[in-house]
Amino acid sequence: MIPILPELRIGIIVGEISGDALGAKLVSALRLKMPDRSLLFSGTAGPAMRSLGLISLFPLEEIAVMGIVPVIKRLPSLLRRIRETADAMIAFKPDLLIIIDSPDFTHRVAKRLHAALPDTPIIDYVSPTVWAWRPGRAKKMAAYIDHVLAILPFEPSAHQRLGGPACTYVGHPLIERLDELRPSAQELDERNHEPPCVVVLPGSRRSEITRLMHVFGETVARTQRAYGAPIDFVLPAVDHLKAAIEDAVEDWEIKPHVVYGEAEKYRAFRRARAALAASGTVTLELALAHVPMAVGYQVGAVEGQIRHLIHVPSIVLANLVIGENVVPERIQRECNPEQLTADLLPLLGQTALRNRQIAGFERLGDAMDIGDQSPSGKAASIVFEYLNR
Repeated sequence: MIPILPELRIGIIVGEISGDALGAKLVSALRLKMPDRSLLFSGTAGPAMRSLGLISLFPLEEIAVMGIVPVIKRLPSLLRRIRETADAMIAFKPDLLIIIDSPDFTHRVAKRLHAALPDTPIIDYVSPTVWAWRPGRAKKMAAYIDHVLAILPFEPSAHQRLGGPACTYVGHPLIERLDELRPSAQELDERNHEPPCVVVLPGSRRSEITRLMHVFGETVARTQRAYGAPIDFVLPAVDHLKAAIEDAVEDWEIKPHVVYGEAEKYRAFRRARAALAASGTVTLELALAHVPMAVGYQVGAVEGQIRHLIHVPSIVLANLVIGENVVPERIQRECNPEQLTADLLPLLGQTALRNRQIAGFERLGDAMDIGDQSPSGKAASIVFEYLNR
């Protein structure tokens, strides 16, 4: 007789849509890794994981809050959801718990589960930015996290230096999308044609749009005037901010071509000569697409006061991976139309500033490479090891 293997119970906790996307790929990879095992998942989920049959304890929108002030305003409900999620996980008694990003939420759940079920392995997918600020978190994590699955190549050495948990670079999900990001020979040739395409990326969160749309609109106008010939400005907008972006663009002197959906965004990346972008993951996307960029960012007054606590030489992810500040960045008061125009305009010609960025981006792909395995497959292999223990 073929033995019937016991069901494996896996808790999986995410706090926002980006974590849900990672979770969905990991769930699929685990099912492929263990086709002969019955895997039961429980926790929090967004649309991607729900499409795989996971039922979320509550809608992710309730806890997807960014910034110090918004978090304080919703603190009672957030704390309640942390308690409820931890209690549900403890009652579920998982063989293993996976927490994905959103550390202010997921790590609090993990600590509570570890206190109640100390023998349950806990894996953290996406490291908190211990290398940027609050480095003491790394050592504290070692008390309740068994393994960190890092998506940036310099993070394992950071955790080792700071006394954090075991940490493995499994690859950034963007490296699975290089075919969508990188231009074909024809698209690469189009980058040199007139009018040049400039991608404008003011952010994917409402707070970013509120602070940056006016600054970026004025930068677009100044760049157009200084260039002296037509420029094709393309603004890829996220669907949930469609109305806010369209309203803001009405006040721009130079109207960009607003497009929607990832396919259109990546199409714009592949033919773009340069970009004006808010700091964030999009800067890594642009760098992998070899699009030189000017980067700006503004935060609220309270968040702005903690800048002196940040311990990295750049907020641009591509700079950190490359190990050199090839992309200029303008933060807070420096994030103004005059400075951003001065950064963006040289990128439209064959200048030393443009060539320096592209040379840096050439090194980026090698730094992020993980060979033939996919990030989700490599992450699943480590989860599999802990389940087998």
